[in-house]
Amino acid sequence: MTPALLFKCLSDDTRLRCVTLLHKKGKLCVCELTTALDVSQPKISRHLAQLRQCGLLLDSRDGQWVFYQINPKLPDWVYPILTNVLAAAETTEQFQQDLTRSEHIKCDLMVENL
Repeated sequence: MTPALLFKCLSDDTRLRCVTLLHKKGKLCVCELTTALDVSQPKISRHLAQLRQCGLLLDSRDGQWVFYQINPKLPDWVYPILTNVLAAAETTEQFQQDLTRSEHIKCDLMVENL
């Protein structure tokens, strides 16, 4: 991970929104991010793939679901930058709307676990 790559990864609004929500929530599946961000599944999947390829996110499978989380093994210099950028992003009205939608998610995985 280089500084240029980090900023390139975060320079897209959809990618920044994904990372901000993952920072707040921990681990989310594609359907949760799709609902929370009110963005189509193909668009979310494309952006998550880019974030995974640059090393910012990790993915894991649980049956048919793929979960994403921020990579805990990022270089030490990334964390202060990420913390400050995401703290600023969390103050936006857009993030508050994403967070509100994320509280009301009812995807198939959640229904199965009830």
